[in-house]
Amino acid sequence: MSLRDISTIAGSAMSAETVRLNTIASNLANAQSAAGNEKNTYHARKPVFAAINLRGEGMDGARVQVLDVVQSTEPLRKAYEPGNPLADGEGMVFYPNVNPVEEMTDMLAASRAFSTNVEVLTRVKGMQQDLLKMGQG
Repeated sequence: MSLRDISTIAGSAMSAETVRLNTIASNLANAQSAAGNEKNTYHARKPVFAAINLRGEGMDGARVQVLDVVQSTEPLRKAYEPGNPLADGEGMVFYPNVNPVEEMTDMLAASRAFSTNVEVLTRVKGMQQDLLKMGQG
């Protein structure tokens, strides 16, 4: 596997983790938004990743690709709040199916994965510089 292949893999993983972090940020920003019905309630979103084989492209390994960002199928939270202006005829208010603890845990994992790929790219750059120095001397 060449250093270029390693850089391609790490770069694609960083792009995928960026999508994951942006999705988490959107979920957390909308975690407490209320609605008067299920249709208008924010649904948590999750990215779907896939490993794409690079052998057909003359490279070794795989790269990470975001296939889609899908809505969570978890049930929405309902609360009885008859005084809320968004309440339906039964006094129910709907809240997103966002679990802030899960989202923060996922954010930490995505952040660490991103950092790991930055470290990989840093080491590849160092190896490339060492190779150039060997050619000079």
